[in-house]
Amino acid sequence: MKLATLKDRTRDGMLVVVSRDLTRCISARPIASTLQAALDDWEHVAPRLADLAHDLELGAVPAERFHEHEALSPLPRAYQWADGSAYVNHVELVRKARGAEMPASFWTDPLMYQGGSDTFLAPRAPIRMASEDFGTDLEGEVAVVTGDVPMGATPAEAAAAIRLVMLVNDVSLRNLIPAELAKGFGFFQSKPSSAFSPVAVTPDELGEAWDGGKVRLPLLVALNGKPFGKADAGVDMTFDFPALIAHAAKTRPLGAGAIVGSGTVSNRGPDGGPGTPIDDGGAGYSCIAEIRTVETIRSGTAKTPFLAFGDTVRIEMKGLDGHSVFGAIEQVVERA
Repeated sequence: MKLATLKDRTRDGMLVVVSRDLTRCISARPIASTLQAALDDWEHVAPRLADLAHDLELGAVPAERFHEHEALSPLPRAYQWADGSAYVNHVELVRKARGAEMPASFWTDPLMYQGGSDTFLAPRAPIRMASEDFGTDLEGEVAVVTGDVPMGATPAEAAAAIRLVMLVNDVSLRNLIPAELAKGFGFFQSKPSSAFSPVAVTPDELGEAWDGGKVRLPLLVALNGKPFGKADAGVDMTFDFPALIAHAAKTRPLGAGAIVGSGTVSNRGPDGGPGTPIDDGGAGYSCIAEIRTVETIRSGTAKTPFLAFGDTVRIEMKGLDGHSVFGAIEQVVERA
């Protein structure tokens, strides 16, 4: 089943069920007015939403055209947004760019930060920044939405709590990060509002591409209309989603509607070293910081600039059938 939230006069939008081909939708308001309301009573609501999705596919209910540009992030705001860094290759490269050594424990104990979740950007909303000097970067990721997760949950219990899967652009301000982390208190100003894909899907919609903990599909990233990355989200993911959720719930329960991110999707090169650009036959990158690090390693200088006003970012994932699974995040960088 595929779910989205459309703009209306309320802050949290209107929940709709979307057809598998992303062309049609129907309001779910008689069942649950918002996605959060559905997640709060998932055991009772999900079967009814699934029945509505079935009727929508059969053409048995009146439907409206689904327009991705009218969608908000599936959860326009959430009680919890915890972003991991499951692709340790990415962590290693980005830390190298800052001249920071990577502790060996990063391969066995996940990194995670608690992001701002009171306002998420719509998937087609602009990224507004006051200055290009902030070093605005995209970060293409996968995320899951959970039901209630008890404190101290095992990975198996965490896996059973996964309700939905979606994509993320976790915007980062690279030039603000070093000074902020040097304070020893984590990200804040350097992590503005994130955007999520127009549609969130139940894991069964992914078919064989979902193995219970990872999405085994390439994450397609384009910058100004040119392919920038196609890293496989199921490759080089050191910590899968059950591991990340269990990590987040070690000392606290997670409430229904908690979002847990994978961190930037990143693949190593065939030789085990850093990945290579698409133009060189590689899988490319899901953020600019990685290609800048690779450029520095190879030539001593980072050549690719961070995002400038007017740049366009697109993040999408296509299923085994070649069709878009979640719709596309497509954002233009604008001056605030």
